[in-house]
Amino acid sequence: MHRYPRDMTGYGPVPPAADWPGGARIAVQIVLNYEEGGENCILHGDAASEAFLSEITGALPWPGQRHRAMESIYEYGARAGFWRVHRLLRDLPVTVYGVATALARAPLQVRAMQAAGWEIASHGLKWIEYKDMPEAEERAHIAEAIRLHAEVTGAAPCGWYTGRCSMNTARLAAETGQFAYIADSYADDLPYWVRYGGRNQLIIPYTMDCNDMRFAIRAGFTDGAQFERMLKDAFDMLYAEGQAGAPKMMSVGLHCRLIGRPGRAAALQRAIEYFQGHDGVWFATRLAIAEHWAQRHPPVARNLPSGMDRATFVAEFGGIFENSPWIAEAAFGLELGPTHDNAAGVHSALARVFRSADREKRLGVLKAHPDLAGKLAAAGRLTAESTAEQAGAGLDMLTDAERTAFTEFNAAYSAKFGFPFIIAVRDNTRAMILEAFRRRIGHDWATEFAEACRQVERIAELRLEEKFGP
Repeated sequence: MHRYPRDMTGYGPVPPAADWPGGARIAVQIVLNYEEGGENCILHGDAASEAFLSEITGALPWPGQRHRAMESIYEYGARAGFWRVHRLLRDLPVTVYGVATALARAPLQVRAMQAAGWEIASHGLKWIEYKDMPEAEERAHIAEAIRLHAEVTGAAPCGWYTGRCSMNTARLAAETGQFAYIADSYADDLPYWVRYGGRNQLIIPYTMDCNDMRFAIRAGFTDGAQFERMLKDAFDMLYAEGQAGAPKMMSVGLHCRLIGRPGRAAALQRAIEYFQGHDGVWFATRLAIAEHWAQRHPPVARNLPSGMDRATFVAEFGGIFENSPWIAEAAFGLELGPTHDNAAGVHSALARVFRSADREKRLGVLKAHPDLAGKLAAAGRLTAESTAEQAGAGLDMLTDAERTAFTEFNAAYSAKFGFPFIIAVRDNTRAMILEAFRRRIGHDWATEFAEACRQVERIAELRLEEKFGP
């Protein structure tokens, strides 16, 4: 048994109603990353200089050396860029991703953030790469980041974003029980819950597209107009979706040393003014969004298919294909994961087993189905699923003429094909079922076998949709 951990389904085609405050059509969430003074530098005890997200094209780490140009670019973010962005955004809700060691080196900036009422979330202990760090060491960094953050700002952080994270980061942050949300994800336009061990953790995804980091990569923005157009286009699409009844969240990612440069700040200013020119825009911190989501969409405790043991899985789904629990037995051994924790996912797994079975096994599934309005129905010996389905189509309330017609068709069909007539009765009326009898009895065996198999899969699909609900 292998369980694939990634959720490739999410909310699917119909996301939950965000219900943003005041009926807002969009939530705009602005992040200012404060990293200056927390980057790689041998002054900070690191092995080499920084090489990430700067104006220096193709920068490389300098082992054992300070990099004066790189350091001064980061210094610009703290000395000038921050204050330009602060003047521009101080009247708006903003979430700061604050690297703890950078905040400790920025008392005036921290005071200004707090005076503006900005949320200061944790951006880790240092602005360094964590992908290869041993788990125990990263756990210690997270604990120290929380401690130092509280010491510098006066309060422990409620949100977490590492950015240069490892595969352990989100789990380790969740295990602290500290955070109303974690942002180390780019997987959705809405918050969503994940489960780490016995804890439900809210994830509020971040962004790489509406992010000024693209000024510092080769495939990125070359001037402010490109950034401005990206922000406006994203806003327009999400705003239209909100008007159509499906409001989302728009994240905007900023860095002091990047967006703080004058030409880029001008583009940001125009984009913000554009957002403000629309009705129904909720500017919010990530913490405000987290609190709203937890209240409107709390986690729901469910025994999900990918978390079931074999016995439970077979008990739940062994009857989906009529009297054929072997299909659920085999499906349990497939690569199931969170993306299968819905009707479509379980149906895919069960149908794969059915489709890959040899003809005799599939024929056995067909033969396991009862006649429509036949002797088993009259004797009350159908499965619960078949009883409900036949009753739903009114097959338990036939006239004498209809019962005679069904009896004759059943006998002729079974005599010709060697299996009972199968149709997804929930898709049909009594008249439509009788018409299908007349039409399909003229098929050759191979054509009708294929059609019966398709109907078996459709019946399973409808049963699962009923089991899972909306």
